[in-house]
Amino acid sequence: MIRVAVVDDHELFREGLVMVLNQMNDIEVNADFGSGQEFLKAIDDLDIDLVLMDINMEVMNGIETTQKLKAIKPEVKVIAVTMYTDDSYYLQMINAGAHGFVLKKAGKYELGQAIHEIHNGGNYFSQEILQKMALNAIAKPEETENKLSVREIEVLQLICKGHSTKEISEMLFLSHKTIEVHRSNILRKSGKKNVAQLVMWALKNNYATI
Repeated sequence: MIRVAVVDDHELFREGLVMVLNQMNDIEVNADFGSGQEFLKAIDDLDIDLVLMDINMEVMNGIETTQKLKAIKPEVKVIAVTMYTDDSYYLQMINAGAHGFVLKKAGKYELGQAIHEIHNGGNYFSQEILQKMALNAIAKPEETENKLSVREIEVLQLICKGHSTKEISEMLFLSHKTIEVHRSNILRKSGKKNVAQLVMWALKNNYATI
């Protein structure tokens, strides 16, 4: 069972989202909150795997809430939820520790897919959001001191498609440990801290396309 919390200051949307999530067989909403402050006050008593976090909230937005959450419980994964495809906060949300993005207009299937992929160690980006982020990232490619090997590029491309370490291991017929080594080397060479940042770096440097 995937234990989820919902943080969104729009009551009707939050209630609808909780209802949809509770209809999924292997997902359980343990709590929902109307603000980042309420969520953080309760965090020590929550037993959750993942949070659906609204970006645009008053007083404390999703970026600040995510940063504070990660300082307290870094193992809890965050899916950013927004109604905008032109939001200027995407990269800030990634840097705060978000593992993926879903638009508020997404359907039940896409929402479930995002939760499962991120819970299993992958990442997820709604296509509209990914396209917007990719366009913003198209500038001068970032130089990296150590070029990626052919195998590392292969692993990176699969990471960008949202596959987990386990899935990549099975697809490439390599051990889980070997994929983890490649993953660590890619992060080190790119200078990125997490998969979401890595996806944007890969797009910017033409290692992956959408």
